[in-house]
Amino acid sequence: MDAPEGLILVLLCTLCVYLFWNLTRFLHQVWWTPTHIQKIMSSQGIRGPPYRFPHGNTKKISNMRSQSMGKPMELSHDIFPRIQPHVYSWTKIYGLNFLNWHGSQAQLFVTEPELIKEVLNNREGAYPKMDMDGYAKKLLGEALITNEGEKWARIRKLANHTFHAESLKSMIPEMCSSVDMMLDRWKGHEGKEIDVFKEFGMLTTEVISRTAFRSSYLEGKHIFEMVARLTDITVKNVYKMRFPGVSKIYRTEDEIEAEELEVEIKNSILGLVRKRESKKDGQNVNDYLGQLVKISQDSDESKRISISQMIDEIKALYGAGHLTTKTLLGWTVLLLAINTDWQDRARKEVLELFGHENPSSDGIARLKTMNMIINESLRLYPPVLMVTRKVERKIGLRKLILPTNINIFIPILALHHNPQIWGKDVHLFKPERFAQGVAKATNNNHSAFFPFGMGPRTCVGLNFTTNEAKIALSMILKCYKFTLSQEYVHFPADLFILTPKNGIQVILRAI
Repeated sequence: MDAPEGLILVLLCTLCVYLFWNLTRFLHQVWWTPTHIQKIMSSQGIRGPPYRFPHGNTKKISNMRSQSMGKPMELSHDIFPRIQPHVYSWTKIYGLNFLNWHGSQAQLFVTEPELIKEVLNNREGAYPKMDMDGYAKKLLGEALITNEGEKWARIRKLANHTFHAESLKSMIPEMCSSVDMMLDRWKGHEGKEIDVFKEFGMLTTEVISRTAFRSSYLEGKHIFEMVARLTDITVKNVYKMRFPGVSKIYRTEDEIEAEELEVEIKNSILGLVRKRESKKDGQNVNDYLGQLVKISQDSDESKRISISQMIDEIKALYGAGHLTTKTLLGWTVLLLAINTDWQDRARKEVLELFGHENPSSDGIARLKTMNMIINESLRLYPPVLMVTRKVERKIGLRKLILPTNINIFIPILALHHNPQIWGKDVHLFKPERFAQGVAKATNNNHSAFFPFGMGPRTCVGLNFTTNEAKIALSMILKCYKFTLSQEYVHFPADLFILTPKNGIQVILRAI
């Protein structure tokens, strides 16, 4: 054999080894691992829809969601079968906990309260946040809601400082001013229909801009719009599967647009940061943006965050930071527009506490009726629908032994709409169930009500969101009575958060 033939043979052998190695890895990922995990979980009584190559159960879920959420529904709060039809159906077929497949990735859905409590408390560090990829990675990046370890600890400490009780107290005047601006716009709508969900979108973005960035809604409007568009693309593609590496060869229109948005959002945020850095007098350093800029420039490397992490934190606040309050306010006004007796009770409480003055910190803490109403709104229409974690290592979860390479999904709606926990009237608006607190409302089952998460990763913006909602509702109730418009169409939809797709139209009556 001469040299060229020998070289060709070596190259062919190398190519064969390379192809064999990649084929082995591929088969391990899409056949051996799913089969192995399915067998382990089945032996412990955890079943679910069978794994199907290459999509897993994503096509089935996508079809179920299209059918259930494709058109409006009657005016009912029984939304669990509509919003999460796969969870609703498969818990009935397979039990409270079932195994599902996103491509070849195993997903353990858990709706058993005691298991949820153990996972979210995460005492042994075995259940960190789930890894993000694709569109979700572009949207959420390395933000507080996705990070772990030191990265999370640095930002959590900063966020705790920014949103602690004293800081929140100082934000109340800004929140009241933002609501006043909205109420001024409403003067032209008295006796007419108005879409309060759209209005609350402007209100909550104005509040975030004022309190976290010391700017205005108009100044950050472009960023809000881009983050909203990136969110839409992410939701659209959540159940679409693509083989790894395919996007390097061919990119879809959504992938191209998402990349362009990611770059433009980054550049716009850097513009905000540079504007803040140009201020030499040290003003605004105590707002969230000022603190992020400061920690990104810390001389101590162990305390410093990267520029990309700072950008992701700001992006997350522009996106998820206002959406939860917007939807909480929207669904609460819907419920009060339908249940005018509770609207009257809340108004009476507000007038007794504040008279015709703006809400105060002490008064907000004493809004008992309002607190009951907000809790019931969060139970029926929780803004965040799913909490996710991953199994970091082989671990015991009560009677189960969980292997690695499993993601855990906790559907909040399944718990909040469970008649065994809340009673036969689970789909009725009954704020009185919270009259003696959450524990009594759930028969001492604290793990059944967690609209803002649970354990050490409870949403840091919990008090910020509820304070803003109480202030806005108090100021609205002092000025207006409202009833549901005949034009309202009930269209709850899962669009990253639980959203009234067609808005919420009410008729305003000045008091």
